[in-house]
Amino acid sequence: MSDSPRTPLSMRQVLLCGAMIVTLSMGIRHGFGLWLQPVTMDRGWTRETFAMAIAVQNLAWGLTSPFAGAIADRFGALWVLIVGSLLYASGLVLMGVSASGLAFMGSAGLLIGMAQSGTTYAVVYGVIGRNVAADKRSWAMGVTAAAGSFGQFLMVPVESGLIAGVGWQNALFFLGCFALAIVPLSFGLKEAPQPAPTTAQQSMGAALREAFGHRSFKLLMAGYFVCGFQVVFIGIHMPSYLKDHGLTPNVATTALALIGLFNVVGTYAAGSLGAVVPKNYILSGIYALRAVVITVFLLVPLTPWSVYIFAAVMGTLWLSTVPPTNALIAQIFGVRYLSMLGGFVFLGHQFGSFLGVWLGGRLYDMTGSYDLVWWITVALGVFAALINLPVREQAIERLAAPTAAVPA
Repeated sequence: MSDSPRTPLSMRQVLLCGAMIVTLSMGIRHGFGLWLQPVTMDRGWTRETFAMAIAVQNLAWGLTSPFAGAIADRFGALWVLIVGSLLYASGLVLMGVSASGLAFMGSAGLLIGMAQSGTTYAVVYGVIGRNVAADKRSWAMGVTAAAGSFGQFLMVPVESGLIAGVGWQNALFFLGCFALAIVPLSFGLKEAPQPAPTTAQQSMGAALREAFGHRSFKLLMAGYFVCGFQVVFIGIHMPSYLKDHGLTPNVATTALALIGLFNVVGTYAAGSLGAVVPKNYILSGIYALRAVVITVFLLVPLTPWSVYIFAAVMGTLWLSTVPPTNALIAQIFGVRYLSMLGGFVFLGHQFGSFLGVWLGGRLYDMTGSYDLVWWITVALGVFAALINLPVREQAIERLAAPTAAVPA
């Protein structure tokens, strides 16, 4: 199997610009849980209203990711990233001025979700896959994911300080300016035009049929569903969960920052291990450990230090699923349609994100507690650990396309 050649970009350039883009795009969104209480209290909304908007955000992110990825695969990532940056800034500004739940859902949900599909992993990993040698690909993806984690560590205290210093609305306006910084960074990922193929190439439709007919692809989607459910539920609802139990907002801010800091280590380690350890075993181990860590967190007394230890350990497992999952897609199916196929697997992640954040708000409003959702995350972790074991990372063997007969 072969992919049409492009003149590759410098690996250093790709990693630097890609990492900074992901640092901004992921760093901004990781702090959204800090807005739950100030927004709902100021607007007089229920937690489910806020949670539904973030759920729509995750669903819109997932539904538009395959399309953003397909455009980036075909025409390059530059304009996808620029449009995503502009949508991100617009969504953040409109999020600050939305006066109704429906308007908030359109800005915080639809616009920002679409923006994230064009500024995060699917698009950036496509550029990495096409420009980094196969033996370094998993490591490079780990570096980029670690940058996204550092963005969480960096941005959560910044966002908390902005909310405290200038109010939650003005804080969103500042973040809109940060999102615009993605535009100049996008030019570092501008690829040379795709050369005309000299042999018959696999079509986009054929690539989709091949992927969805492959057992491992469907198992990766199912595992990513669990990942989305767990991390978005925790990221959005944990600050309110801690406040409900009498802990100060500083504890939640520190916990989210610790998740980001330790995820730098976890994602880098997962990407590096992917070069020497079967990636399905890495994924299975991550999900199993998440189930154990959450169980221990729920059973021990809740104190600031138990929260910090949970955040640190959970942080090493947070986005560490991203490098091995995307490296598996590239290894099995090649890099020609990596952004698009990565976008479809990520769609499974976002269905889980939608359910996790919405169900957290819904069950809290029904029961006055997050306990049931916490235990659902444990059960899903066990499920994901089991279904990743049968994933096989062997590359697909495709028959060579027949060549046209040469006229006499």
